[in-house]
Parts: sequence; structure tokens; C-alpha cells
Amino acid sequence: MTVLKQPPKSEKVVPRLPPLMLSTPALVAEHTPCTLHPSVLPPELACRLFYTMVDASREWSRNKWWLFDRVVESPHRTTFFARRTDGLDDDSSWQEAARFWYNGRMTDVPPVFPPEMEEACRIIERVVNDEMKKRPRFPLEWTGGAEDDTGWRANVAAANCYEGGKESVGFHSDQLTYLGPYTSIASLSLGTRRVFSLREVIPSDESKSRRPRTFNVPLAHNSLTIMHAGCQEQFKHSIPPQTAIDVYRPAFPKSPDGEIEPSNCRINITFRFYRPDFRPTSIPRCKCDVPTILRPDMKNRVDGKTDTYWWACYAGAQNDGKGCTFWKRLDMASEKRGPVFADRLPTSG
Repeated sequence: MTVLKQPPKSEKVVPRLPPLMLSTPALVAEHTPCTLHPSVLPPELACRLFYTMVDASREWSRNKWWLFDRVVESPHRTTFFARRTDGLDDDSSWQEAARFWYNGRMTDVPPVFPPEMEEACRIIERVVNDEMKKRPRFPLEWTGGAEDDTGWRANVAAANCYEGGKESVGFHSDQLTYLGPYTSIASLSLGTRRVFSLREVIPSDESKSRRPRTFNVPLAHNSLTIMHAGCQEQFKHSIPPQTAIDVYRPAFPKSPDGEIEPSNCRINITFRFYRPDFRPTSIPRCKCDVPTILRPDMKNRVDGKTDTYWWACYAGAQNDGKGCTFWKRLDMASEKRGPVFADRLPTSG
């Protein structure tokens, strides 16, 4: 009878969902914590900024870091800009403070926003703040200190150049070390159309009931994607390689008497806000004497207020793959960070 006994029933397997194309702003807002804003800049400004970035990108480099005992190189060129001030006051010493540690390595003082980027930034700030006023706020978001001001200012920007369809970046979430929890990031796309992919990280308590799904968003020239608060905690994103891309033909020539030249480049500028309460000087250092990285607990999300973040060693990304075991839980109160929206919530008792 033991031979004839039926095997125990296996647990129900949750089917994997196919990728979903989000081709309109309405679909992007429905399925992701993002909003899509086509034609965000005046067309002439978008072209000028594209030309400026393409020319500058010839001097950009490919990031290198240690991964599993070997050095790997990013498949696209990248650089970093800091605004002349921190966006909150006129203190020019911000440039020195904006020297940040990337992959465990300190940079030189970054270049300031070029005039075209500064002009675009002022427009994008208005769009982002208008969108933020329409959305519920998370308790750990920075308030800006004013009741009527969301306070988002783009004081730094990472710029990337993807030349041709093979250049790409894999799934990742942006580092929160200087941005703090529940940050908003404004990503401007210029040049040839590329697909932007988002994939949700499923919390541990939901892993048996649903599977992660990939959402693909085709980003045209002069489109702005705002990754709103919660996106970095809930999703990872990528620019996947493509077998074929449409060549971008600018609407305006580079010079008044010049000809329009097609391009296979996609420029991406991600405008970010380094929060005053997460200034570089406030970041804990590990046993390697290197600033730590702030990581969210993406698998055990709770309610946006009591979610866990921790400071962890990041020296291994550059130090021959060797780091230390340092980690420390982020404690907003004891580290005197804020003000945040949780401070406005009524207390019980």
C-alpha cells in the first residue's frame, strides 16, 4: 500500500506574469509609483541640452567596481553634476560638500550644472513639486520645514549616455545614502527612444501569493519620468539592451547655419535632491573608515513609517572586493534627521 500511496500534493505555483508595456502616462501612473510627462521642456531647449550633453559625454567614464573577486565595468558612460548651491540657500560651499563617495571611492569636486541644465532644472522642479502636492506623503519624507512647501530641489544630477542599442544598465535601485528614505527622482530622457523597465520587489509575506512583474515604458526624447517616493523601496529599474533602435533626428540644428545630424545616443539626466539631514558629513563610517551606504529592507516593507533601513559597509566595491562586517540600523530620531512628515502626525496619549 505504501507503493500505491499517492504522493503529497505540491504547493500551488503562482504563475509568472508576462511583461506589460506601459505606453501612455495613464498606464504608467496606474501600474507604478511613477508619472510620465511627455514634451516637458520647450523643444528648442531640449535640443540645446541634448547637444550639450552629447558633447560633454565624450569625456565621461564607465564606472568600475569589484564584484565576486573581479572588476566589472558599466556598459555605458556616466558622470555627476552638482548645482552651484544646494538649492536651499546661496551658500557656495555646497560644491565642496557635494564631493560624494561612489562605490566606496571619493570623487573630485563635481562640475556645476551647465546653463542649459540649469534652465531645464527650474522647469522640472516646478513639475515635480506640482505632482508631489497631488500625492499622499510618506511619514519619512522630508517636509522642507514649511507647511505649504514640499521642498523638493534638484541640487545634484547623475547623467548617463547610452550610445547604440547594446549599451545598457541592469536592474538596480538608486542609492539612498544622501537622498534619505522615500525620495523622489526626476529622470529626463533626451535623444533616441529607449525602453525603461521597472520590476517590483515582492515583500516576503506576499511571495507565495504573487510573482514580480516587469513593466516596460518606452521613453521618447524630451520625456520626464518622475520616480515618486516609494519607487526605490518597492521597485528596481533598468535600461535593457535593444536589438534595434530608432535613430533620433533633432528638430533643430546644432548651430544656426548647420545641418541636422541623426544620432543613436540616448542621454538620461536624473535630477536628485541631497537632503540637508543626510549631508555627506553626517553619514556614518564603517570599520574601513569609508562612508557607509544606506539600504532599504525591500523584502520586509511595513507601512512607510516603521520600515527598516540600515547603514552598511560599501568599501568592498572598490577595495579589491574586500569590506568589513559593519552594519547599523538607521534611527532617524537618535541621528537627529528630519524634519519629516511623521513629525506632523498627532501623537497619542
